Amino acid sequence: MYISITKQHLDTTFSQSSGDFVVYLEKENKDKAPELQEHFFDQYNDHVSPKHVVKDIDGNTAKLNKSAPKFYSLTISPSQRELKHISNDPEKLRQYVREAMKDYASSFNRDTPVSVDSIKYYAKIEYERTYKGFDREIKENQPFRAQIAKLEHDLVKIRTGELQGNSQGIQKTIEQLRVEAPHHVDGKMVTQGMKKQGLQTHVHIIVSRKDMTNTFSLSPGSSHKASEATLNGKPVKRGFDRDGFFEKAEKTFDKLFKYERNFVESYTAHKMYKKDTYKFFAHLMALPTNEKSVAFKMMGKSGIHIPNLNIPTNQVQLALKAFKQLKRTIDVAKDAGSIGI
Repeated sequence: MYISITKQHLDTTFSQSSGDFVVYLEKENKDKAPELQEHFFDQYNDHVSPKHVVKDIDGNTAKLNKSAPKFYSLTISPSQRELKHISNDPEKLRQYVREAMKDYASSFNRDTPVSVDSIKYYAKIEYERTYKGFDREIKENQPFRAQIAKLEHDLVKIRTGELQGNSQGIQKTIEQLRVEAPHHVDGKMVTQGMKKQGLQTHVHIIVSRKDMTNTFSLSPGSSHKASEATLNGKPVKRGFDRDGFFEKAEKTFDKLFKYERNFVESYTAHKMYKKDTYKFFAHLMALPTNEKSVAFKMMGKSGIHIPNLNIPTNQVQLALKAFKQLKRTIDVAKDAGSIGI
């Protein structure tokens, strides 16, 4: 499970309204019959119109100046393993989002506990992702794409008489480069904009900066994790516990759908790897055989070839190398999960 939190962008190229973002989230409904379209939803309603979302979010900005974000975007991206576990069921995903937003609300550090009924949000399920420039597949195909682009440019010059050469030979080289490129989808070389294979279902959530009453500011972007400040001579609680939110949301999914989470896909493991790599690998190698086997398979599915080694020291060394690559993959996935708004 990967969850990102991104604030509204407010430089000169972005609108003050949530309208552009809402329009972007309607892209998968284009050319679909009404009964096949995916609707916005909130904590209690399954069908909310895009027009209502924009009006409600844009109208809930009392006392916020132009330089302050009016809303935040949460992106919830279950792994393919998690999506398979719930059969990629949108009803279950909506159920999970509503429970996860309770975790979101409870992660605010306030004098009066924040409940989900204090949060104004609208969510939208999407089923597709496309390859972008920062994806590993695009980067690894790029040298081949660059050679192809040059050769295609040469072909144009040959046709216009600017260059002498063998058009058929160049075309044959282009086709060979396309075959030799490391990443393909349905036999075609992976390029930017191409749809990704497998289950890609994820959820975008627009969350108002202000509470439901348009009175209090609830910012998940606060740099204060959980602390107190003095306001008008009185101590007040402030902050948002991101780590706590991510951990609670993960546990909510596991409890809700009886999901047996492997160590390497847990938020705890990701934190452990960053803070204490040796502790991470000690924990990894101490896992029961079956769970450890699943862990290595999951790492391999990230695009890393992991041979079956029986020597523990070699396995640890291999795991270290593999997880460094996996970490880069995870970082790329995080970038892909965030969207500029």
